Amino acid sequence: MKEKLTIIKVGGKIVEEETTLNRLLADFSVIEGYKLLVHGGGRSATKLAVQLGIESKMVNGRRITDAETLKVVTMVYGGLVNKNIVAGLQAKGVNAIGLTGADMDVIRSVKRPVKDVDYGFVGDVEKVNAGFLSTLIRQGIVPVMAPLTHDGKGSMLNTNADTIAGETAKALASLFDVTLVYCFEKKGVLRDENDDDSVIPVITPDDFKELVAKGVIQGGMIPKLENSFAAIDAGVEQVIITLASSINGENGTVIKK
Repeated sequence: MKEKLTIIKVGGKIVEEETTLNRLLADFSVIEGYKLLVHGGGRSATKLAVQLGIESKMVNGRRITDAETLKVVTMVYGGLVNKNIVAGLQAKGVNAIGLTGADMDVIRSVKRPVKDVDYGFVGDVEKVNAGFLSTLIRQGIVPVMAPLTHDGKGSMLNTNADTIAGETAKALASLFDVTLVYCFEKKGVLRDENDDDSVIPVITPDDFKELVAKGVIQGGMIPKLENSFAAIDAGVEQVIITLASSINGENGTVIKK
């Protein structure tokens, strides 16, 4: 029987504000068994870019990462945000280590090819080193992963945090019984975006197609759910989409086969 591993992915907004960060760290620290945290940090990156006079360009919610922007996201994601989380977890007795994909060659990516849009230094995950991560995890060390990878040729690459969480969960599913939790500002996937209590409790692949066709699920939620189903297909036990303050609760939307 495989040991349980909980992978939590939190958006930047949650880890960038002191109150929500403290709540998250408290909740995360009491999760039993092995665990891993993946975080964003986009608003902090945008704020620093403004201070440095660097324009932030977004297409479909994704950041265009030119050479100057890459410096900013590397500083913010791999430095400021990541180390704040690690220090906060250490204060709660969790022996955390902050990682980008370049550390220990944990996640290697390829630079996204130019099709309709040139995203610049953005990485599409090619390989997750599950062996190295599992060695850390089994020693009681909690990886805290920033949304940065590398190409193996000396370049860092900005990489979507949802994708990192999904690919890491898939890679570790052969070694652990993995639950992947995507948490953000809503209680789950909503039937009505204006009604916070209209949470859809369970979504199967057939439900997903129907909800997209009806326009109930749209925008950024579509890739989040596509990532979720890909993780389930690759052996992840379950995926939960919920409120950041409910990572230990029963709320949220469960993604099932």
